[in-house]
Amino acid sequence: MKLSGRKNKQACVVGLDGVPYTLLRKMMEDGVMPRTREIVSRGVLRSMTVTLPEISSVSWSTFMTGKNPGEHGIFGFTDLKPGTYDVRFPTFRDLRTETIWDRIGKTGGRSVVVNQPSTYPAREIPGVLISGFVSVDIEKSVQPPRHLAMLARHGYRVDIDTEKCRQDPRLLFSQLAALLDARRAVVDELWSAESWSLMEVVVTGTDRLHHFVFDAFEDPSHPHHADFRGYYSLVDGFIGHLYDKFREGHSPENFFLLSDHGFCQTKKEFYVNTVLEQSGFLSFDPASPPSLGAITPESRAFALDPARIHIHRRGRYPKGRVEENDVERLKREISDAFEAVKDENGNKIVRRVFDANAVYKGPHAANGPDLLLIPHDGYDMKGKLGARSAVGDRRLQGMHTWDNAFFYSMRKDILDPGEDLEIVDVPWMILRSIDVGP
Repeated sequence: MKLSGRKNKQACVVGLDGVPYTLLRKMMEDGVMPRTREIVSRGVLRSMTVTLPEISSVSWSTFMTGKNPGEHGIFGFTDLKPGTYDVRFPTFRDLRTETIWDRIGKTGGRSVVVNQPSTYPAREIPGVLISGFVSVDIEKSVQPPRHLAMLARHGYRVDIDTEKCRQDPRLLFSQLAALLDARRAVVDELWSAESWSLMEVVVTGTDRLHHFVFDAFEDPSHPHHADFRGYYSLVDGFIGHLYDKFREGHSPENFFLLSDHGFCQTKKEFYVNTVLEQSGFLSFDPASPPSLGAITPESRAFALDPARIHIHRRGRYPKGRVEENDVERLKREISDAFEAVKDENGNKIVRRVFDANAVYKGPHAANGPDLLLIPHDGYDMKGKLGARSAVGDRRLQGMHTWDNAFFYSMRKDILDPGEDLEIVDVPWMILRSIDVGP
């Protein structure tokens, strides 16, 4: 590896998708992750909040740009085609601003990025990009394409077989281990084969583990409790392996760890559109199955996954009738309705309602939702249509959280202990560590 003029200006970043600060702490304290504990003891580990909504496509887009959705333009895994009620799936092509890898390239540096979510289809960056979830075709997931043969040689896959692994935990754990082995082999080869200023790799197996078997985390009697901890032991070895490689010939202070959101155990699902219906804000043509295409002109709001509420504005949606001078009043009414919702035990379900005007800033903010909901832990919010009850049985054992994500830096000088940490701050800290400015 040779980087002319950039001696010691390199950084290594390991992303752990969906790993909560509190879980990481516990795994280190319990001796499951001794290497990580050793590394973390040399720097600062902080909890942080992430971009809303608290999903990987939005959080990782914020990390890779250092911008909020109003600037980078990604608001969810799905969105609506402009002027319609048709659902579309935003891709890397929809990102509206440059990435941190582009910024590094402007200074003469290169990045090697492995398994980065929300970068499909891969495009050219100054360096190497291997897209992560959601990648449909491996042939379109790698830039430059010459690395496809190397991925095949290492048995590299983007993800586990989620449908089969959801039904078979034994298959889940074997596939998670195989994916981690392949990630390690690919990073090892690119480490020496490429010149780089930034080496970044994301482990998404942690997110899959939590969605499917989060019940096993703190329950010693769970049949997969040992398997759950065993996977974290593998992740610990992966982190330690990369740290050891990085400190050979590099200043280890530029080694970073982070997650893109927190996680907690799911108790129930909560259907946002059902509450909008029951509260009189949303209705559908009774002659058609519930769908956004069957929304009535009388509807004043609807929600997209996971809890993004859009006002049914005139001029923005084909059947929309809400005038702009009624939007603020309507947002208050909807907020009041959700803040009043309680479960069967009288506990509030919605922890906080955010006005998007206070969350998103930038030229694309108007393309996002008007309100965003954050639940109390355990209520997994969904934009499902047609549910008769606002609360239903869970389908996944774990759910994302807005807070309780984490960031680790060995450089204590870049973290202000008196300020709350947000994921949008993190890429700028990493860039400064290799002397790449705004």
